[in-house]
Amino acid sequence: MTISPPIDLRSDTVTRPTPAMRAAMLDAEVGDDVYGEDPSVAALEARALALFGGPDSRLTTALFMPTGVMANHIGLRMHAAPGEEVVCDADAHIVAHEDAGLAWHAGVQTRTALTERGLLTADQLDRLVRPHGPYVVGTKVIELENTHNRGGGSVYPLETLRGIRALADERGVKVHVDGARLWNAHVATGTPLAEYGKIADTLSVCLSKGLGAPVGSILLLAGEQREEARVLRHRLGGGWRQAGMLAAAGLYALEHHIERMAEDHANARLLAEGLRERGLTVREPETNILLIDAPGGASGVADRAREQGVLIGAMGPRTLRAITHLDVTDKSAATAAQIIADCV
Repeated sequence: MTISPPIDLRSDTVTRPTPAMRAAMLDAEVGDDVYGEDPSVAALEARALALFGGPDSRLTTALFMPTGVMANHIGLRMHAAPGEEVVCDADAHIVAHEDAGLAWHAGVQTRTALTERGLLTADQLDRLVRPHGPYVVGTKVIELENTHNRGGGSVYPLETLRGIRALADERGVKVHVDGARLWNAHVATGTPLAEYGKIADTLSVCLSKGLGAPVGSILLLAGEQREEARVLRHRLGGGWRQAGMLAAAGLYALEHHIERMAEDHANARLLAEGLRERGLTVREPETNILLIDAPGGASGVADRAREQGVLIGAMGPRTLRAITHLDVTDKSAATAAQIIADCV
């Protein structure tokens, strides 16, 4: 029997706006954002800054972006010019999933390191960060991904982040945080969002994953960088007009969908338990991302599961990735565990 509608565990990007979010979009005040005249965009940016800002925050302004890729790209370009270097882990989203945008559009070099679950340490970075010199490309920025996608939703401990921040200050380099799923880290650990604002010189957060907005990310940065970032956004085709309808969805998400992510984490654990009970090897999820061993081949399992109404992604030749989100219930997680196990 095929389940209909299917249980979609491919990503938390497949979430759909709730009826209340759609109503907020319909009622949004709008204006031309290229002229800086959209009140809903301004309200969203102010709300994001209130969450991550504060007296000790390095982040003093926020800019609404069409996509997370663009937010990361512009954030890193605030620190690294063409021919300069970004240090990150080898499985970072900016390396694995952004179509080499930094190299193609910005001419920025990435230097990577193998890590455990995608998490760098200050000791590791102390060996990686190198000063500029004759014929030497010096490191300009450290890039961190929190939570880490290919690491299985792994979360940076706050003390690790503080150690990296101290190293960056000592070595005179900047820190960019790809916080596409930073909301999940906040909910899983209880770390206040303002604490992350003390770590990053630039920080991107996504609205269209677990928060359920249809599109959009926010880049937080220093106020003096705002106009340059707006120019880069426009240069990349990201100057939008009446963006307030999309901003209203993001604002609704920030006000109503952050704390409920605890349900997604609970459903990821429920899915993991169901799979283990059926003999599968599963990494214990820290947040909403689950990595599952598929010794016989991940793509074949994904194909068989699809035929039965469960959509799941092949993260590698023998690894499946399942992501829970606001459209996945505890009942559908339990059902998915049975189907995935049968397919493996």
